[in-house]
Amino acid sequence: MPANRRPAKPILAVLAAVAVAGTMAAHAADRAQATVACRPAGVWLAYDCTVKLANATTGAPLQKAHLTIGADMPSRPLADKVAPVAAKATATPGEYRAIVVLEVHGDWALRLNVAAGPIKNQLTELLNFGPKEVGPAKNPNPNPAPAAPAPKGRPKS
Repeated sequence: MPANRRPAKPILAVLAAVAVAGTMAAHAADRAQATVACRPAGVWLAYDCTVKLANATTGAPLQKAHLTIGADMPSRPLADKVAPVAAKATATPGEYRAIVVLEVHGDWALRLNVAAGPIKNQLTELLNFGPKEVGPAKNPNPNPAPAAPAPKGRPKS
């Protein structure tokens, strides 16, 4: 081997590492997006929720996903919490349904845990659940950040 040539093995190792990192970055960039629609299910505080899942990058429906839906009440996070239920796929690609039973009417944060191949996300949807309809949350930020404290003492001049 000529003195000015280096062995090809280290270069191949670097190229392989770059290819693997690129593939991992592409998978890491894929995220889920969800469209949620719920309606009263005919039983007090039970709601029939339909979730449409898609790849946020490509828009392709997420099929064969494992989806669970839990809920908590943002205004009372330690008091009102609903255990996650598994959603089942419908005949429509990327569409899933579950019956969610809440504790009271009001604003709830639905916690969607999605696992579809390399895509693993937790998404949150804030909705207001009433006795006859479900709509946007009435108070989307029930626990705003506290205001900065006022400075103490007199300002320096």
